[in-house]
Amino acid sequence: MEGEKKGVVCVTGGAGHLASWLIMRLLQHGYSVRTTVRSDPNFNEDTSHLKILPGASENLEICNADLSVPNSFDAIIDGCIGVFHVAHPTNVFVDSTESQDSVIKIAVDGTLGILKACSNSKTVKRIIYTSSVAALMFNKSNEDLQQVDENVWTDLEFCRTHYGHGSTYFISKTLTEKAALEFAEERGLDLVTLLPSMVVGPFLIPYFPLSFYTALALIRGDRDQCNLLKKTPLVHIDDVASAQIFLFECPEAKGRYICSSLSIPIRGLAKFLSTRYPEFEIPPDLLREVEEDEEEPIRLSSEKLLNLGFKFKYGLEETYDGAIKCCKEKGFMQLS
Repeated sequence: MEGEKKGVVCVTGGAGHLASWLIMRLLQHGYSVRTTVRSDPNFNEDTSHLKILPGASENLEICNADLSVPNSFDAIIDGCIGVFHVAHPTNVFVDSTESQDSVIKIAVDGTLGILKACSNSKTVKRIIYTSSVAALMFNKSNEDLQQVDENVWTDLEFCRTHYGHGSTYFISKTLTEKAALEFAEERGLDLVTLLPSMVVGPFLIPYFPLSFYTALALIRGDRDQCNLLKKTPLVHIDDVASAQIFLFECPEAKGRYICSSLSIPIRGLAKFLSTRYPEFEIPPDLLREVEEDEEEPIRLSSEKLLNLGFKFKYGLEETYDGAIKCCKEKGFMQLS
């Protein structure tokens, strides 16, 4: 029941888009939260949006830890009943000069360090690792499947061949999730992985969410991101946070779970956006291109999650309404 004290949990990457929303929901559900941010001044992570959350002054502790220093999580995790591992190297998006091997090493080693801390703590009952559908979407054989489920993994060589340096996020997420599941099995840890599709909806962070570069690519006129938007289903941020908490609390949860609820061809999305938000005009030449596009998004199955009893709450209208409203309120009128 909301409001009931449920113990202390750790959320990694607390300054980020999804983690900050998860923290808000955990506080509402009666958990005390320790969250990690990087103290490195090069990143200058803003936590002002966390400090003003209802209940934060009494039940939120903001701690310094970094995936590149795996043992920095030890003391933070000690005494927690659960860990929600959401952090992932963000320089995979913003620094194209960062080598793929370096990003993978930070992601994998940092995650294994967190899992070692969980094992050593003797108090952590379950870990929820937030992976991504990027860890299963990029596989040529998916084109022949009616639905893609949790048995599929991204093909690393296919990624490297077709996406070059842009594949760094896909590959790092895939290898990190595989390493986490293998380590958990070896150590007897209760690890559940959640694979959300593109996370859209309202947001707490004071900057433009990285996923919005793709989700709003049509009204931003970004052709490169439109190519990714064609393939990728969507999910509301609150449904993802609810799924994270649901899987933590559900005794039967085990293994991987896809979390994706909204799938629409780009031509249909263009029509929806043009009608609902006429103030953001899609460039006419881009609109003509996508209206003729026959490509369908990859068909992801959330059946395993739904069969546990989870229910999605949000449709396409609510998802984009929340995103657009926040962009306007925070001054991202150009959605850039």
